[in-house]
Amino acid sequence: MNQLKRDLNRPIKRVSIAVLVLFLILLVNVNYLQAVDAPSLANGPENARTEFNNSQIQRGPIVTADGVTIASSKVTNDSTGFKYRRTYPDGSVYAPVTGYDTIFTAAQAPNYATGVERAEDSLLAGTGDQLAFRNFIDMITDKPQKGATVQVTINSKAQQAAYAGLQSTLTGKTINGVQQVGGVVALNPSTGAILAMASYPSYDPNQLSVLNTQTVGNVVSQLTKKVPSPLINNAAQTTLPPGSTFKIVTSSSWYTQSATRNPNTSVFSPQPLKLPNGNLLNDDNDEPCGNGSGHTPVIQAFAESCNTPFANIGVLLGGTTIGATADKYGFNKAVDIPGVTTSASQFIAESDPSLTAYDAIGQHDTTETPLQEAMIAETVANGGVMMKPYLIDQVTASDLSVVDQTQPQELGQPISATVAGYEKQMMIAVVQDPNGTGYPSFNQSALNGLEIAGKTGTAETGVSSQPDAVFTAFAPADNPKIAVGVMIEGGGYGAAAAEPIAVAVIKAYLAATGQG
Repeated sequence: MNQLKRDLNRPIKRVSIAVLVLFLILLVNVNYLQAVDAPSLANGPENARTEFNNSQIQRGPIVTADGVTIASSKVTNDSTGFKYRRTYPDGSVYAPVTGYDTIFTAAQAPNYATGVERAEDSLLAGTGDQLAFRNFIDMITDKPQKGATVQVTINSKAQQAAYAGLQSTLTGKTINGVQQVGGVVALNPSTGAILAMASYPSYDPNQLSVLNTQTVGNVVSQLTKKVPSPLINNAAQTTLPPGSTFKIVTSSSWYTQSATRNPNTSVFSPQPLKLPNGNLLNDDNDEPCGNGSGHTPVIQAFAESCNTPFANIGVLLGGTTIGATADKYGFNKAVDIPGVTTSASQFIAESDPSLTAYDAIGQHDTTETPLQEAMIAETVANGGVMMKPYLIDQVTASDLSVVDQTQPQELGQPISATVAGYEKQMMIAVVQDPNGTGYPSFNQSALNGLEIAGKTGTAETGVSSQPDAVFTAFAPADNPKIAVGVMIEGGGYGAAAAEPIAVAVIKAYLAATGQG
């Protein structure tokens, strides 16, 4: 009998132990899920609850300096219960500024947002530390939580003019079957505020604000893989050869080396120039510089955009000297601008003087962004002082109190006030002197007395028979309010393709602000 009991108890004990072990495993798993794995589950891309909760708070708007709303959240009336959806009026025009905001959170996807939407995400979403007191007041007064308003430095009229110019110039234009790109940046010379930042091709951020994670993922993937990707901000990320606009940097370096030099100083200007390696470097269309004597005042050589004088200056100065000046202007280092992804412009100090000759005229491997072009013009316009570009002006809470504001900041002084004055004289000659390369593109009567200082650039690339078109400028020349950089891949002559866009942006901004 006892044996029988022992035989019966043995399997019961085994089952009991097995059940106990399973129960312990279940208990450990539940505690692990709740205590350890909860954050990753909550932030998983398949967890719609996170997106749902975020959509219940009205994200704050993004507005321009002149009060135009360029991003806002609208009630969806969606049957799924999602309360708000992000909308972008004129999305393609302002995409480089706003960026996009998706249904995902930062923890769910690395590309959940871009641009200002990403830089000010917590404040726009109403969760930033600066809004804690405001949110507490709203809670005890039973008011709905709202995101903060972000005001950017963009002027809507200048932005519209910049994008319209790029669109009309580049629509349908390709190189070897690939869409050509271009960018425009306008800055306030005295503060660094970004007045316009346009890129082409662009995209519509409304495509990415849909309330469906799979759709968002597909659109991001499609836009990323497209060549060229519309998600790239060509105004601040794409670098192209600057052509003759780099002569501002070269001449700045040359002036700085001797206090005896000025715009009327004569420089060696042969046609052609024999380089140290024996090769010949020519002026455009092999035309002689100045009167053809082989010596030309530097202001005339600059206005006519002669290559040989500045290539020769490059040989004489050397790559290291020009490179030091380029670095002061901001080359070889990406500038940190909240809300803007930037790339570094490039100048490599060559030991071979024949290569430096080409670098000195913005060819070889020297490259710039449109942002860099605008920063150079800004520096000249501001008496040699370079201001740090910024896009986000201020952030205000729902009660209109200012929770954050950008203060203008100097990046440095690449050139003296005297050298800046020389560069200004030469840039005025480019567009005001009948012999200047920028003069023919102007309808002087339509400017109503507005004096613009600028520099044209036409850069051979070897990729296309059409050179890249570049123009950098500031205006009014005697009291600068705006500095502009325009770069058009495969656009042709800078005076023909890039200059009209810059002039349109300048006129739009000055008219909108009552200064022109």
